[in-house]
Amino acid sequence: MEGREEERKGSGGAAAAVSTPGANLKDLVSREYYGHKKKVHSVAWNCLGTKLASGSIDHTARVWSIDPHGHSKVKDIELKGHTDSVDQLCWDPNHPDTVATAAADKSIRLWDARSGKCQVIELSGENINITYKHDGSQIAVGNKEDDLTILDVRTLKVVKKHKANYEMNEIAWNKAGDLFFITTGLGHIEVVKDLEFMKPCKLNAHTAGCYCIAMDPLDRYFAVGSADSLVSLWNVKELLCIRTFTKLEWPVRTVSFNHTGEFIAYASEDPFIDIANVETGRSVHQIPCKAAMNSVEWNPKYNLLAYAGDDKNKYQADEGVFRIFGFETHN
Repeated sequence: MEGREEERKGSGGAAAAVSTPGANLKDLVSREYYGHKKKVHSVAWNCLGTKLASGSIDHTARVWSIDPHGHSKVKDIELKGHTDSVDQLCWDPNHPDTVATAAADKSIRLWDARSGKCQVIELSGENINITYKHDGSQIAVGNKEDDLTILDVRTLKVVKKHKANYEMNEIAWNKAGDLFFITTGLGHIEVVKDLEFMKPCKLNAHTAGCYCIAMDPLDRYFAVGSADSLVSLWNVKELLCIRTFTKLEWPVRTVSFNHTGEFIAYASEDPFIDIANVETGRSVHQIPCKAAMNSVEWNPKYNLLAYAGDDKNKYQADEGVFRIFGFETHN
C-alpha cells in the first residue's frame, strides 16, 4: 500500500517555514501522512532531515522521503520483516540511509532505507527502546523485562548487558558519548559514566515515573518527561535541574528539542502538543491533537515537527497516521 499525504488546514501548495528560528508558529499548518494500517508508535528523522521513519503496531516501519520545503511529492518505502509491534526506531547519526528498529518480536533490525534490506539481531525480550551513540559506533536497546543491551554496530555483537532492578524507560547518550542516561519508573534518572552501570549517579527528578528523555542538539541540556505531567530541564555538565515545563495535565510520553535548541515540544494525553521556549520556559504555541501522542520529533535542520499518536477514524479503527507541523500554506 502506497502512503499518501494530505494537508490538514488550508489549500494550495505548502512550503516549510525554514526561515528564522522563532518564526510565527501560529501561521503554520500540519500535513497528514497515511500508510500504516494501525497506530504509529514512533517517528524519527534522518541526520539530513530529508527522510522520516515511522514504526507501527502493524509490524512494519516505513521510510518517507520528505522535501523539507514542501514542494515535491512524498515517496515512501515499506520495511517488512518484524513479526510484532515496532515500538521505537532511530537513525544512524552519521548515515542518512541506515535506520534501526526495535520490536516486540525480540529482535532489532538495521535497515538500508534505500533497498529495504536489513540485518537482524535476536535479543532476549520484547524491545521497547532504542538509541544510537552520537558517533554511530554503538546502539543501546531496552526491553520490557528491564534488560539493557549495548551492541557494537560494526560487528553486531553484544558489548555490554545490564539488568535493572527498576522499571527502565527511555535511554540516551550525551553528545560526547561518555554519559549514558536511563529514565526510571522510580522518578529518578540514572546517569552512568563510560557504561559503568554499577556506579550510577542518581538524579531525583520527579515525584512519579520518568518516561522519556531528549538531548539538546547544542549539548547544553537534557529534558525528561514524567508521569507527574511535568518536563524537567537539566544542565548536562552540572546535572542540575534548571526549570520545568508545566502546561500538560497528563503523563508526558514524548519530548524533543528543535535543531537550534530554542524550542522544546512535549506531549501526552492532553488535547494539544505544547511548544515552549527553552530559555524562558514560556509556551509559544500549541498544536491541537485528537488523541494521546506517542512520539514527537523535530527535524534536525528545519522547524518541522513530526508527531504520531493513537488517532482513530469515525469507525473507531486506528488511522495509522502521523503528521508534520511547520508548513506554510499559500492560498
